Amino acid sequence: MIDTRNMDADYTSMSNRTKRTYNLSSEAVTRVREMVGQDDLPGSQDGIVELAIDHLYRHVSDRADAARWASAGSDNAFLDEMRSLAVDVAAAETRVHG
Repeated sequence: MIDTRNMDADYTSMSNRTKRTYNLSSEAVTRVREMVGQDDLPGSQDGIVELAIDHLYRHVSDRADAARWASAGSDNAFLDEMRSLAVDVAAAETRVHG
């Protein structure tokens, strides 16, 4: 008999993946299959889909960031804070560079 009470399993190398099923158009499935392994693209369909999701996520996030920055230009509290920071930075540069 082997005593395993003091042995712990190492799960750090196990992938944290979830099996999901989606109803994709045949065109989408064909495109994914065609892209597998091309140039610097992932070598699996899962990899292609994950890459596409990552790109879409970043695109949506970038659009939201751009909208926030655009609205910041008319936010008086934000503009006041930026002016205050500019004064503080100018004062610090004067102290450092004389």
